[in-house]
Amino acid sequence: MMARALIAAAAAAAAGACAAFASAGAASGAPGACAPASLAAQMSVIRGSAGAGNIEYRLLLRDTGKGACNVSGHPALRLLGARGAVLPTHVTPIPPGVTAALIALAPGHSASATLRFSPDVPGTGEQSTGQCEPTAHRVRVTLASPGHGTLSGPILPPTSVCEHGGMTETLLAAVR
Repeated sequence: MMARALIAAAAAAAAGACAAFASAGAASGAPGACAPASLAAQMSVIRGSAGAGNIEYRLLLRDTGKGACNVSGHPALRLLGARGAVLPTHVTPIPPGVTAALIALAPGHSASATLRFSPDVPGTGEQSTGQCEPTAHRVRVTLASPGHGTLSGPILPPTSVCEHGGMTETLLAAVR
């Protein structure tokens, strides 16, 4: 019970800090939210991350525009098949309940989140022989930033995401 209260208090403090930073930035002429057209998305395997039936992929959002802009929080994700068919996707944010993160991107710079899932261990209701879910070839990203919007990018290499598309997603962070 005490741990939940501490997590809730930390989440509220982070959200308040993010809101204060965002409003201060807007007043000072700081960059606004990234438009989907000014970003490139890609989901690619993190080499050496496979183990215990799980693997990690990195979601990368790169500013391809001519000016700086901001991204934030946990973007919503949707897995897509080779021909654009929507595939089962169930994302759990890590840490839960924390959505505050404001990342300023200069042109050519990136933010990333880590996605963890099982590509080959079937979940309840999935077939136990063969592939658990269809192969995902692209990821559709809906921005959490004010103004929202969607963009899509390749999944490298394409992969199945078992447990009906179940994965965890960390908060976006600046790539150094």
